[in-house]
Amino acid sequence: MRARDYDKRLTMTLETARAWLAEHAPDLGLIDHGVSTATVAEAAAALGVEPARIAKTLALRVGDRLMLVIARGDARIDNARTKAEYGGRPRMLSPDEAFAATGHPVGGVCPFGLATPIPVHCDVSIRGFDTVFPAAGSLTSSVEVAPERLFALVSRRWVDICKLPDEIAAAPG
Repeated sequence: MRARDYDKRLTMTLETARAWLAEHAPDLGLIDHGVSTATVAEAAAALGVEPARIAKTLALRVGDRLMLVIARGDARIDNARTKAEYGGRPRMLSPDEAFAATGHPVGGVCPFGLATPIPVHCDVSIRGFDTVFPAAGSLTSSVEVAPERLFALVSRRWVDICKLPDEIAAAPG
C-alpha cells in the first residue's frame, strides 16, 4: 500500500470514530494529541496520566469468534481466565485482521464506529478509575470517559480475564 493511501485510510478511521461519537455520545470530546498514542506508554505520556488509565482495546480471536476486550493499560490477558470465560485460548489479531474487522489500525483500535459488528467486552480492570482513555480510531487520538459509561455505550458484558501488575509480579517464573 502506498503511503498516501495509508494516510488516507488512517484519516478515515478517525472520522468514523468522530462520527460515531457525535451520534452516540456527543458530550464526549475527541482528543487529538498530534503525537503518537499508539502504545500505552505513548498515550499515557501524551495525556499526562498513569499507564493503567489507558483503556487498551484488544482485538482477539478465540476459536472462530472475534471480540474486542477493553482493559486497563498495564493489565495482561490471562490465558487460563480467558479459556474459562470463552472456552479457548486467545490469539491477538494481526494488524491486517484487526483493521479488516474494526476499521481501525493497530494502535488506534477502539470500540467506536466499528467496520463490522464485533462483540465488545469490558474487563473489570478498568473499573478502578473515575475515567479512562480509550483510543478514538487513529494513532493520535483518544477520548476520556467513565468506565461505566464506556460499558453502557459499547459493551455487552463485563469479563475478568486480565492480570494486574501485582499479579504478574507475584507469578512464579
